[in-house]
Amino acid sequence: MECLQAASSFPLGFRRPWQSRSRARITAPRALAVESRPDFFLLELAEKLEDSVSKGAGEERRSNLVLKALRDGSAEVAVTCKWPSSKDEAYRFTNVKFLKDSEIQPLIIGGDEVESLSFEGMEDEEGESIRLVFVDGILSPELSKVEGVPPEVYVGSILAAPDEKLQKYVVPRISQASTLIDKDAFVSLNGIGALDLGVVLVPKDLKLEKPIHVVYYSTPRKNLKNQLEPQVVSMTNPRLLVVASEGATVHLVEEFRGGTEESSHWTNSVCEIVIESGASVSHDLIQTQGRSSVSMKKTYVSQEKASSYKCVDVELGSKLSRHNLHIEQLGSDTKTEMLTFLLCGRDQVQDLHSRLILNHPRGYARQLQKCIVMNSTGHGVFDGNIRVNRDAQQTDAGQLSRSLLLAPRATVNAKPSLQINADDVKCTHGVAISDLDEDQLFYFRARGIDAQTARSALVFSFGAEVIEKLESKTMQKSVEELLKSLLLREGAI
Repeated sequence: MECLQAASSFPLGFRRPWQSRSRARITAPRALAVESRPDFFLLELAEKLEDSVSKGAGEERRSNLVLKALRDGSAEVAVTCKWPSSKDEAYRFTNVKFLKDSEIQPLIIGGDEVESLSFEGMEDEEGESIRLVFVDGILSPELSKVEGVPPEVYVGSILAAPDEKLQKYVVPRISQASTLIDKDAFVSLNGIGALDLGVVLVPKDLKLEKPIHVVYYSTPRKNLKNQLEPQVVSMTNPRLLVVASEGATVHLVEEFRGGTEESSHWTNSVCEIVIESGASVSHDLIQTQGRSSVSMKKTYVSQEKASSYKCVDVELGSKLSRHNLHIEQLGSDTKTEMLTFLLCGRDQVQDLHSRLILNHPRGYARQLQKCIVMNSTGHGVFDGNIRVNRDAQQTDAGQLSRSLLLAPRATVNAKPSLQINADDVKCTHGVAISDLDEDQLFYFRARGIDAQTARSALVFSFGAEVIEKLESKTMQKSVEELLKSLLLREGAI
């Protein structure tokens, strides 16, 4: 049994805040020692992450002041975090215990070689885009493409960012990073284990014509353990910061790829998006990782006055995929749109937890969440909360969740929530979980279309309603083709 030793303050520098200089005793803040015991599993994993940074990150990454500040701030908060369980309301329907029972190994630079990557279907109609590629959490200059970026814009790694841009845009955000964690164990682990930080900085009134594609690629690694030993799960912690200055326009695409049916990989990512007054960000998110992978994503969005944010999220892969989306409107006349499609096949869990907070007048919000569960062992989860606070008068907010169950014992847990604390508002929400509509099938049959073709058309169009909102038509086509193949594979069409 480890000993618990109270400490009045955290040591400075890179040393773990929960560990003494002798590395023999786990320490915690004095207040925490009185209230509850720390989560030793979480602290042990945090120690593994720190060791991976010290051994494999290289001197440049270890000594970078921004990354060091991020790691130190996250480590302080990690002491107060707990590994989530089914007793926690936020994880009531999402079981992450199998990760705790696994042998988690943070990846170190210099591991397996990267396989050749194809970016077909990622380019826009003119074949032009800006591309950042993270391989196992590290930005790859060889695979990235930043030619043609306007000189006022910075797109790349924190390690190469100009000092004046760091001081103006990045340092203030990193200094506040620990306040974003909100006792989220996975966000604190990301901060401790971050080996790089992707940065997109767009200055005032600049409309970025080219989309920015950010690819998170996980190299396949086979589990060499036998059946009697814990499964080995490799872990990476990519992180991205996007700042759209006043009046700027940005189209951002995040794509999660890699992994196989045999390789077990956990991508634990964090994305922070800052949208200043009058700026606009269109955010497409596509997850197609292997069926043995785990994808945990946290997205923070802050919107200032008269800004707009649109998120289109398509989740097709992974054994477990969870997206925690947190958006806060910090000014009046602000517009927010969220569209999500979850596809749940054999032994897949797709989970969306979203939270939108409206604090100012004349806010606009729309959320559409759709889910298809096509196998008896598939499971969809949706917990969406829109909170209209007292000062958010004349708000127009709407929320709709629709799920399609195509197999016996297929499961969806949907919890749309609209909290209204203002009196001059227009707000609606609804939820529907069902099989295919018999009236719609009859409509097809009455026009001479056979039952199988009618069923296939209805199932595909159910998901295509969200996919067609992707900004890039070439990517939209690529995702639609993948959706068709997955539906055919499970016998859903």
